[in-house]
Amino acid sequence: MSKKKKDISEEQKDQPVKDQVEDILDEAIDEVEKEKEESKSEENGAELTEDEKLKEDIQKEKDKFLRLFAEFENYKRRTSKERLELFKTANQEVMTAMLPVLDDFDRALKEIRKSGDENLVHGVELIHNKFKETLNSKGLEAMNVKEGDAFDSEIHEAITQIPAPKDKLKGKIVDVVERGYKLGERIIRFPKVVTGK
Repeated sequence: MSKKKKDISEEQKDQPVKDQVEDILDEAIDEVEKEKEESKSEENGAELTEDEKLKEDIQKEKDKFLRLFAEFENYKRRTSKERLELFKTANQEVMTAMLPVLDDFDRALKEIRKSGDENLVHGVELIHNKFKETLNSKGLEAMNVKEGDAFDSEIHEAITQIPAPKDKLKGKIVDVVERGYKLGERIIRFPKVVTGK
């Protein structure tokens, strides 16, 4: 024991005295607990019959199995939840990247309608509708915001405030500058609006 103390003090001479004392106390406690367990197991061995020992062993194994099973179920639940979150966020990144393309498509379609070429308009509308339907099938949904709707700071982003052209538009939305979109229940882009004062 004295040799052990000597080795510890040499290894830990750079540590503060408090840490050295704690380490020595921890080792002493561990030794006492080991001795108690050994003496307890010797006493139990003498008192218990073979059947009782087997039942005790089975109970311990059953306990271990149940704990392991519960840990595994928690692990499965946690990983499936994480996987769902990963799919949602990955989908959200793609959808957010596609929104400017959708905006440009909407603007282009408005300009093409001005040209008066019905075949060109019809062809672009088909492509535009297919693109929107594909995004909708993946969970993207346009937020319906129009002139006269009440302004809600939770779901709208006010970019400016102008004098209301009509009295009934005071404190309400006067114009929608950029459309907002939801992915499932989550808003991925807030609609940019102009409000009346």
